[in-house]
Amino acid sequence: MRRLKLVPEHTTIPFVKYRHIAIGLSVVIVVVAFALMFTKGFNFGIDFKGGTVIEISTHGPADIADLRTRLNNLGLGEVQLQRFGEDTNVLIRIGTQHGESAHDGGQAIVSKVKAELGDKVEYRRVESVGPQVSGELIRSATLAVLIAIGGMFAYIWFRFEWQFGLGAVLSIVHDVMATILVFSLFQLEFNLTTIAALLTIVGYSMNDTVVVFDRMRENLRKYKKMDLGELIDLSLNETLSRTIMTSVTTLLALLALFIFGGEVIRSFTFAMIFGIIVGTYSSIYVAAPVLLAIGITRDWTVAKLDKNKTSIDKKA
Repeated sequence: MRRLKLVPEHTTIPFVKYRHIAIGLSVVIVVVAFALMFTKGFNFGIDFKGGTVIEISTHGPADIADLRTRLNNLGLGEVQLQRFGEDTNVLIRIGTQHGESAHDGGQAIVSKVKAELGDKVEYRRVESVGPQVSGELIRSATLAVLIAIGGMFAYIWFRFEWQFGLGAVLSIVHDVMATILVFSLFQLEFNLTTIAALLTIVGYSMNDTVVVFDRMRENLRKYKKMDLGELIDLSLNETLSRTIMTSVTTLLALLALFIFGGEVIRSFTFAMIFGIIVGTYSSIYVAAPVLLAIGITRDWTVAKLDKNKTSIDKKA
């Protein structure tokens, strides 16, 4: 049997040749993402804006219009209903009520809904988040992402050099901002599972970038007279098969979760799918080409090797 090959062996794709176009596109993505954050904002879920989510299942096909009319009569403000999965499954979202506490307010809303709908429906899930808790979650989520990026920069600085660390961090920032852009542009629900997906994307992108950097460092020591641009192209082509294979196998699992996993994890799986795609792109077209822009040269590698050799000679 012949082995499956997603990428031909010994590819010679000139990645560095198109680095200016790729970096220009990445800059546009980041700028637009920042603009959307401060103008359009996000469609925050219950986790971040507070409120109550009730998942119900009706005995027959759900009548959304009838359910909406009955719940609007309760005087609970904006009530959102969404059918998902089967025709019998409905997700009810009710915003934070004025003067609502973190605990009692949520229970009061659930009691009113149950009293109105009665025993004709099955209550599968109930979640309530108060306004004070939601504000703390926003701050904690932002801090978690920033700490993750800072920790990755410190690791790469220690493992390689600060130039590699900067390239890796710019790649991660690009991936996070691209994902944020999509959520803000299409007003997809942004909740705690989305933050979990962003943190996972940070780790995935960093792992992919480290593989490329490690091969690049090996080639810097192996080919001492090769042009730096050619060396970067060589390193990217040598790791391309591994990069594509890892991304495709991960995407297959995520697509299965997105299609069959249900509404609860849909925002997480969508963020992961998009993040894997942009993470693969950034490992090739952001992290590596940035090294050319910030002045990495072969002299650094030679100097480091000479320094280590001198240190060994002194000990000897």
